[in-house]
Amino acid sequence: MKYEAVIGLEIHVQLNAATKLFCDCPNRPGDEPNRNTCPVCLWFPGAFPRLSREALEKAVLACLALNCTIQPVSAFDQKVYYYPDLPKGFQLSQHHKPLARNGWIDIAGENGEPRRLRIHHIHLEEDVAKLVHETEGRTPISLVDFNRAGTPLIEIVSEPDMRSPHEAMEYVKTLRGQLRYTGSAECSMEKGTMRVDANISLRQEGSSGFNTKVEVKNMNSIRNVGDAIAYEIRRQTECLEKGEPIVLHTRLWDPDKRATAPMRGKFSGPCIPDPSVASIVINEEWLNEIRGMLPEMPDRKAARFSGDYGLTPDEAAAMSLERDISDFFEAAAKSGAAPRKAANWIAVHLAPALRDRGAALAETPLSAERFAALLSLLEKEIINPQSAKEVLLQLLATDESPEKIVEKGGYGQVSDAVELDALIDRVIGEHPADVADYRKGNAKVLGFLMGIAMKASKGKANPKLLREILAKRLG
Repeated sequence: MKYEAVIGLEIHVQLNAATKLFCDCPNRPGDEPNRNTCPVCLWFPGAFPRLSREALEKAVLACLALNCTIQPVSAFDQKVYYYPDLPKGFQLSQHHKPLARNGWIDIAGENGEPRRLRIHHIHLEEDVAKLVHETEGRTPISLVDFNRAGTPLIEIVSEPDMRSPHEAMEYVKTLRGQLRYTGSAECSMEKGTMRVDANISLRQEGSSGFNTKVEVKNMNSIRNVGDAIAYEIRRQTECLEKGEPIVLHTRLWDPDKRATAPMRGKFSGPCIPDPSVASIVINEEWLNEIRGMLPEMPDRKAARFSGDYGLTPDEAAAMSLERDISDFFEAAAKSGAAPRKAANWIAVHLAPALRDRGAALAETPLSAERFAALLSLLEKEIINPQSAKEVLLQLLATDESPEKIVEKGGYGQVSDAVELDALIDRVIGEHPADVADYRKGNAKVLGFLMGIAMKASKGKANPKLLREILAKRLG
């Protein structure tokens, strides 16, 4: 029997409002433990919650960016369960009347075809405290840090429209980019400001029903989302083929073992309307004000980049996925950089260098103007591509100009024909067997000798001129 995966995602996103959702405590969960607390977020008797207007604005902006319909009236409920991370025995969330409904995201499917994935609803809620598990001597203990209790979240609940790990990963990647564009959230899975839970079930291929699902948690990267879903599909397939029933429960993804493991049974506590927080009533006039704050979103920006700068669809998509990269690319193009060369260098060299450093573009001294100046040196053949890579790495660490870095580091390109002739003489003299092999018809030897010559020049030779001279000398 062939099976089809049915996948839905629940994504918690921490809004970057200055304060918590219902009090004036700073929204900084990473501070010294239990520093940012008050009677409201600790839920002392007599404490009165007050909804943050900034958090509401950022939540609505995020909902609009995901093509959702904002509900005229939304309200908070008490989601009741008992756990040490919950100071009041319930969580304030919007169960019955969420903030927004009926959104969607467009992604590229596995074969490149467009796929529209629906969002069921988005609701506001407060986060819970953080449990820290340690050992005291030989005794395991759990500590509670209440800094995170009450921080503002939106939970984005998809429809079960995804059918593969690829679609789930594309959904998360696209959603993250859309939300970052609005400035409402950082959306870092590594830092925990975006947390993804996946609900996975299998059904017979061609059927339309829904079977028992399993929830998977603890995925701290988009790659882990895909790997965890792929593993769970395999695990459930093996269970069904053995005749073992799928049981409703929650599992944890173990990135070291590359496997999911049982965590706990799945249960839902009661959700009752909360009398202490007033309903949220949104009128069209205020909603239009928030709608006017939406930036140019990635799909429109990609279309404009193709038209204005001649980028291919793939190049335009890569340059518009993240707002900081798109702004940097456009500023570089306006500073004189050839658009397609700038897009290539950003995607192939700059973005990987930032990932290696674990840094955002804004955390480096690199400006679009200095980046454009570097590409100008490359275009004028003052430096070669290898040297340009070295200079780019230094631009990420210093505010010196590319010209100054080239001068100080001696990165200038060697284009003197006499000097290159002498270099090639030495390479040919040291590799007579390879030269003979080339003259017998092995064209690959040219690349090998080019590598030897470039290394001998310490990467400074003009590669185009060097290849021309070498090919001519090899005859």
